[in-house]
Amino acid sequence: MNAVIISVLVMIVLSLLKVNVVLAILFAGLTAGLVAGLNLNETLELLISGMGGQAETALSYILLGVFAMMIAYSGITGVLVKRLIKVLKGKRGFLLMTIAGIACLSQNAVPVHIAFIPILIPPLLQLFDRMRVDRRGVAAALTFGLKAPYVMLPLGYGFIFHNIISTEMSANGMELAVGEIWRAMLAPGIGMIVGLLIAVFITYRKPKDSKVTNQENQENAAVSNEEAQFKRKHIFTLFAIVIALVVQLLTESLIFGALTGIIIMFMLTVIPFTKGDEMVNDGIKMMGMIAFVMLIASGFSTVLQETGAVDALVTSAIATGGEANLLTAAIMLLVGLLITMGIGTSFGTIPILAALFVPFALTIGFSPLATAALIGTAGAMGDAGSPASDSTLGPTSGLNADGGHHHIWDTCVPTFLHYNIPLFIFGLLAVMIF
Repeated sequence: MNAVIISVLVMIVLSLLKVNVVLAILFAGLTAGLVAGLNLNETLELLISGMGGQAETALSYILLGVFAMMIAYSGITGVLVKRLIKVLKGKRGFLLMTIAGIACLSQNAVPVHIAFIPILIPPLLQLFDRMRVDRRGVAAALTFGLKAPYVMLPLGYGFIFHNIISTEMSANGMELAVGEIWRAMLAPGIGMIVGLLIAVFITYRKPKDSKVTNQENQENAAVSNEEAQFKRKHIFTLFAIVIALVVQLLTESLIFGALTGIIIMFMLTVIPFTKGDEMVNDGIKMMGMIAFVMLIASGFSTVLQETGAVDALVTSAIATGGEANLLTAAIMLLVGLLITMGIGTSFGTIPILAALFVPFALTIGFSPLATAALIGTAGAMGDAGSPASDSTLGPTSGLNADGGHHHIWDTCVPTFLHYNIPLFIFGLLAVMIF
């Protein structure tokens, strides 16, 4: 049995049994090394050496958590919730589609990716609870916005994704202009739209009470929000948010953006210096777990790649197909699903898949557009639903700020079902069309 298959199954089973996701990924990484022929010490050394691959992302998460706690402390969240309750009363579907739209903008118009989630979502948790919004629907909306735009649109992160597909295909002997990739990925993107509509208007349409762990604090916050007034410190808070965004875009660094916002909040006395330790501690409480998951997931990815398990899986899988048909395409997509579930990033999976898929596609006669659809869809599958993906970790980081949201059962399982199944079906459709 291949190390990728066994280790990913270990991760999935342990996660579904509600074993802490850090432990689930750690055991999966150790399993991958042992199956690949390494001993425990060699596997652990390889896993630890790979953890640095996500160090910048982890630090970004921590600083964004601190900045988010400062924004909440300013009281602007109370003003926001009070206004939104009046506008959105009884409009759960509209609220979820609006969140999906905002998330889409984070991939192109304002390319901040997941950085907006710990700032935008925690203040809205109280609103979700009062409107009895099913948080699984919110997770589905957020994950859609984080994935669908780059899957089908060559804008912002989408241009990067499409360019990686085009570049890697060219490097392996098949030419396809980056401006053509959207044609291959349009059908899979439409599949994700179908998944979103099913999640918002069918699966999670009914009202649902939240699982908030500290109901008393929520009720007290709700009372205080009724009296919330827009004040000067709220203007300063908005100013800090805007400047932090500008700095992030100019420096292309979440770390510098978050640090800038934190410094401004202190300088404008929105946050007293005496509250500095409290803000940092609370920020780490909110985002520290997510940050460490990113680190351990990077180590797991390193084990899978350095042991050659990924290459072996793809090679054995494509060897079972003899011609360009539906079965061969389905096998290749399922291989992509397994790899991305383990590695946790569709962007990082594309070069691996292209190096092995393209020569095979040339041999059996898949067209360039069909091959692009295979590579792009196979890379995108698994990103939604993977416990180690930022497309799931991001939504959980915001929705679990009050302890009322479970990463696996409330984010990973819903997003896996609503997006990977449509991606598989519509991806196959795209391959057959081209």
